[in-house]
Amino acid sequence: MTRYDYDDETVLVADIGLSTEASIDVVDDTAIVVIGDEQYEFDVPAGDAQAFIKNGIVTIEVER
Repeated sequence: MTRYDYDDETVLVADIGLSTEASIDVVDDTAIVVIGDEQYEFDVPAGDAQAFIKNGIVTIEVER
């Protein structure tokens, strides 16, 4: 996962490959990515987080 820090937000990006069975959710300070039967967890900075997957790219935007 790659992290980009800006003045007003942090952006986390990961390439999970094209998968139609992938989903993501952010709970408190943890992002949970489910790909088929596998689950991965990532720490997320504190703030208002939005997460999405498009074309196999996971993006988590956290406003501070």
